[in-house]
Amino acid sequence: QQPDHAKIMAEFSLEAVAAANSVRILEDETLEMPKELDSFYLHIRVGIHSGPVVSSVVGNLNPRYCLFGDTVNTASRMESNSESDKIHISEFTAALLQAETENSDFFLESRGLVAIKGKGYLNTYWVHRKNKSLLMAISSEAELEISEE
Repeated sequence: QQPDHAKIMAEFSLEAVAAANSVRILEDETLEMPKELDSFYLHIRVGIHSGPVVSSVVGNLNPRYCLFGDTVNTASRMESNSESDKIHISEFTAALLQAETENSDFFLESRGLVAIKGKGYLNTYWVHRKNKSLLMAISSEAELEISEE
């Protein structure tokens, strides 16, 4: 068991989203397009859950390495309930991540209770890369919600 697996996966996921967003999906590379058109770039969703898994090589003619178990299913549910260009994690992974990362370049935002098929309502989180403009936007939204109450 990798002791800092949640941190490694969060860092990998942040890099994967950034890398995907840099891939143009325009058939004719010679065409010019406005930079503000996000629809011409690749967008992905990411889901992470931590826990035990069973692995095996499956198949004789075309062997594949596969992972099995409830952890894999829950991670899949995190992905399917995620949003474009976001990393959605379970409460268990969030707790591991907070314990593993004191001085990291990312932070967690509570998503609250989310209805997860086959699981009921789970407390889930978004993983974000730290940057000043995002932190200021979130704190402004929180101040606005407090002042409206």
